[in-house]
Amino acid sequence: MSSPSFDADSTLGALLVGTLVSYVLFGVTTTQVYIYYDRFPEDSSKMKAMVASVWLGELAHVICIGHSLYVMVITDYGHPERLAHIPSSLFAATFVGGMVSAGVQSFFAFRIYILSKSLWIPCICWAMSLFRVLPSNIVTFSYGIHEPLGEFIDKWNWLFDTVWAISAANDLLIAISLVFLLYRQRNYTLKRTTAVVNKLIAWTVETGVVTSAAGIIMMAFFIINRASFIWMAWFVVIARLFSNSLLASLNSRASLRALQETVVLASTPPVSATLERPMDCEQSIEMNKMSITTYNP
Repeated sequence: MSSPSFDADSTLGALLVGTLVSYVLFGVTTTQVYIYYDRFPEDSSKMKAMVASVWLGELAHVICIGHSLYVMVITDYGHPERLAHIPSSLFAATFVGGMVSAGVQSFFAFRIYILSKSLWIPCICWAMSLFRVLPSNIVTFSYGIHEPLGEFIDKWNWLFDTVWAISAANDLLIAISLVFLLYRQRNYTLKRTTAVVNKLIAWTVETGVVTSAAGIIMMAFFIINRASFIWMAWFVVIARLFSNSLLASLNSRASLRALQETVVLASTPPVSATLERPMDCEQSIEMNKMSITTYNP
């Protein structure tokens, strides 16, 4: 990359903005992790270990992108031609971010299995998550570290386009499957118990759309202008979106339980009516319990 054609705004500037946003979201992630351990001490050790591993992965990710930015902006200051070889720490961030994203997708795919008791869609989602991690990281560590960035992207852009497209499709498949399964469950609940399931559906749509839209936007910038780092700015943010969607999903159980109690209290008939129709109230409570239980991991 020659100095006359160097554009600091679309390269280092874009990466700086993406890194700052990523750091802010890491603060949100850390806060959500604290809330999770404070509110759900009764969760299984496996679930707690998963949350801890996601946070540690995010910590490693922010350290790697911070080191990469420091090398590009400070160590290589005044030498834009060195941007042709990006720091190896950014490749490490690519691996860690891919593992976190694939892990979160796998978790939601497992939730599909819990709701459907079928392995067809979860297996497809797991295969797509695996494809997100393996090919791109194998190629990156085999060729990307040794080749100039421009040549590496020109040679392997088709692979990254495919990986990111499949990842976005995986997010949509997971969201659509969860919404369908929750909506089907909604049809079997009483009218006064549908508020909890409706909330689950809304949150599922929101989290699925955010991660999928971010992946599509990143891929669009990559296709339009690979020479800039705008796509890279989105890339360092996406891992944080996945971890926050996971933690928001886990922490939302407190709100769902509060909503469940409100619905049950509001739908509980007077004492005289309860004596006449005891099974109606019991059925309402059981339907609410089923909504929360099937949503929980």
